[in-house]
Amino acid sequence: MELQPPFRKIIHVDMDAFYASVEQLDNPDLRGKPVAVGGSEIRGVVSAASYEARKFGVRSAMSGVLAKKKCPHIIFVKPRFSRYKEISSKIREIFYDYTDLVEPLSLDEAYLDVTENKKGNPSASLIAQEIRDRIWQELELRASAGISINKFLAKVASDINKPNGQKTINPNEVIPFLEQLPVGKFYGVGKVTAAKMHNNGIFTGLDLKNRSLDDLVLLFGKSGKHYYNIVRGIHKSEVKPDLVRKSIAAERTFNENLSSEVFMLKKLEYIAEELERRMVRSKTKGKTVTLKIKYSDFTQQTRSKTVDDFLQKKEEFYPLIKELLLQERLKNSVRLLGISLSNLDTEKREPVWIQLKFEF
Repeated sequence: MELQPPFRKIIHVDMDAFYASVEQLDNPDLRGKPVAVGGSEIRGVVSAASYEARKFGVRSAMSGVLAKKKCPHIIFVKPRFSRYKEISSKIREIFYDYTDLVEPLSLDEAYLDVTENKKGNPSASLIAQEIRDRIWQELELRASAGISINKFLAKVASDINKPNGQKTINPNEVIPFLEQLPVGKFYGVGKVTAAKMHNNGIFTGLDLKNRSLDDLVLLFGKSGKHYYNIVRGIHKSEVKPDLVRKSIAAERTFNENLSSEVFMLKKLEYIAEELERRMVRSKTKGKTVTLKIKYSDFTQQTRSKTVDDFLQKKEEFYPLIKELLLQERLKNSVRLLGISLSNLDTEKREPVWIQLKFEF
């Protein structure tokens, strides 16, 4: 059975070693070194490991004691989930520039449906590349991506060229790709299920495809039908976005630290223009204006003001930003400035779930 159009264009974006990469971003002394977020050499469990640590076999969910044994010079850092959430929201803002059909899976990965997108770009592969480029340029973090006709395939594809790579599985490549794929590489097939498949002579997608539906249901229960479908490229789960956003922001990290408020105001004008474009594009207004300041020593400060009227245009909120910047003396030179609008007019709306139909 051949897959029949029309096909969806789904991207799965997965940040590379996200927590550890954020720690290395914020602390240059950690860059290029094996880092474990969470755990310690005495107790606890590793939440995430940098690629430098992974070379020694350190993985998430591993005990800190074992991680230390595998990599004696590993550096343990405490997790900062508020910081990871902050960065994650910025990554999602980039996603929303391309489509409102964004389904976050966690802080570091999400599905995007770009079948119809805000850029009018027919190539999902080029959109994925552009998104990854922007994440690097704007946030100095690396991401990988998978692109295909459904969520299952996009998820599998995103693992193939990690880190900092992407893989596209075109419609005519789906069946050959799945037939040669080891069953242990199928998303959702864990070690126990893979071992059971191996014990029953199922090692590749082709082996799985050669089994009847009744046979697979007998072996794996309700999951048998799922395996029967996915190996044929059939996965009808829609991208389910929650369209209600809490804030919209824009920010810039500077190549050289700024010490002059005059220069900062000039930079803030450009940032305000970008924020206005995002507000207009999303047809959103907000009442709370927040100025974010990150100093050269990596400490961070926010200053906010809430007004009675909803704001959207630069001319409406930039005077407030100027007021916030000048309200007290800066304690150090500045490496990053950001502006956000929250308390949005969308917050009173109920979340909207868009259902997409897949046809094969």
